[in-house]
Amino acid sequence: MIKNLRNLHPLTINILVGTMFGRMATSMSIPFLAIYLTQVKHVSPSQTGMIIAVSSLVGICTSFAGGYLSDWFGRKIILFLSVFLWAAVFALFGVADSVAGFFLANALNGFCKSVFEPASRALLADLTKPKNRLAIFNLRYTAINIGVIFGPMLGFYFGSSETTFLFFIAAGVYVIYGLSLVLTFSKTGYKENTEETPSQKKATFSEAAMAVRKDKVLLMSLLGIILATTGYAQFNSTLPQFLSGAFGQNKGAGMFSGFLILNAVTVISLQYPLLKIGKKYSPIVSIMVGNMLCALGVFAFSLAESIPSWGAVIILFTIGEILMFAMTDAFIDSIAKSDLRGTYFGAMGFTQIGSIVGPSLGGLLLDHFGYGDAVSVFGLLAGLSLLGVPVLYAVKVAMGRMAGQRSKEIG
Repeated sequence: MIKNLRNLHPLTINILVGTMFGRMATSMSIPFLAIYLTQVKHVSPSQTGMIIAVSSLVGICTSFAGGYLSDWFGRKIILFLSVFLWAAVFALFGVADSVAGFFLANALNGFCKSVFEPASRALLADLTKPKNRLAIFNLRYTAINIGVIFGPMLGFYFGSSETTFLFFIAAGVYVIYGLSLVLTFSKTGYKENTEETPSQKKATFSEAAMAVRKDKVLLMSLLGIILATTGYAQFNSTLPQFLSGAFGQNKGAGMFSGFLILNAVTVISLQYPLLKIGKKYSPIVSIMVGNMLCALGVFAFSLAESIPSWGAVIILFTIGEILMFAMTDAFIDSIAKSDLRGTYFGAMGFTQIGSIVGPSLGGLLLDHFGYGDAVSVFGLLAGLSLLGVPVLYAVKVAMGRMAGQRSKEIG
C-alpha cells in the first residue's frame, strides 16, 4: 500500500483525503437517520424507508447525466459546483423538521452524490496509469472505511440518533473539501483535455446514451449489481430500524454503531488480502461471490442472538461487501470506452435502484411482519438479492465469448 502512495498527483491525494474526512462526517449522521426518524420523529418504518430510498431514486435519475457532464464540461467545474451544493444540503438536514423536509434533503443528497462521485472517480482514473488504477480505486475504498471507523463512534457519542446537529458538522467538512479542491486545482495548474479534436470528437448526450444502451455487458452487469445492492442496502436501512425496534432506541443505536465500526475495521483488515486472491480471477467473479456472501449475511441478521454471533455475521457480510465493491470501479473502468469514462461511471448510478427497492421493501416488510419475525423479513430480502448471482454469471459467460471472438480476429 505504501508503494502505491508514491508519486501520486496532488489532486489524487486531495480526493483520497477529502473522501476520508467527508465519509467520516457523513457517517456521523446519515446512518443514524433511520433511528432518529422512527424513534424521535415517530415516522413509520415504511415512510422512513422511502425517505432513505429517495436519495438513490434521485441518484438513478441524475448520475448518468452527471457522469456525462463531467466528460463534456470537464471534471473541475462539476466537482466545484456539486461539492458546495452538497455542503448546503447537509445544512438543510440540520434544520429539517418534517417528513417533507427530510425527504427533500435526502433527495438533494442523492443528486449531489450522483454528480460528484462519478466525476471524482473519473478524475482519479484520468490521473492514474491503467496498471495502477485498481490500487487507486482501492485506496479510495480504504479512505472511505477509515472515515467510517471514526464517524459512527463520534455520531453515537454526540447522540446523532437524537439530534440533527451533526449534519452541520458534515456541511462544514464539505465546505473545507471544496475549498481544498479549488486551491489544489489552482496550485497544480492541472489542465483537462476538454477541447474537441478531429480524431476524438465528443459524443453528444444521445450518442453517449446510445453507446451505453448497446453495451450488453454493461446492461447485464447493472441488473446483477442492482439485485446485489438490494441486499447490501439493508445494512444502513432495515437493520438499524430492526435493532432500534427490537432492542430499544439507545441499545439499538449502540449496537448499530458498533456494527458500523466492525464493518469498517474488517474492510481495512481484509481488503488487501482478499484483493490478492481476487486478482487471480476476473472482477466479475469477485462481484458474484460477494453478492452470495452479502445475501447470506442479510439472512443471518435474523439468526444472530449473541455478541459473538452478531460479530460473525457482520464479518461475513463485510467480506461480501469487499468482494463486490472493491472490484466494481476496476470492472467498470475495464469495460468503459476511454472518451466516455465519466459516462460509464455515471451509468453505475442505475445500480442504486437496489438502494431504493431494498430500504422501501425492508420498511414494508417490517410494517407487515413486525420486529418479531426477523426470519421472514430478512429471508425474503436475502432471496431477492441472491437473484443477482445467475445474472452476474451470465455476464461472465458473455465476456468470455467476447474475449474468444477477439482472439480469433487477432489470430
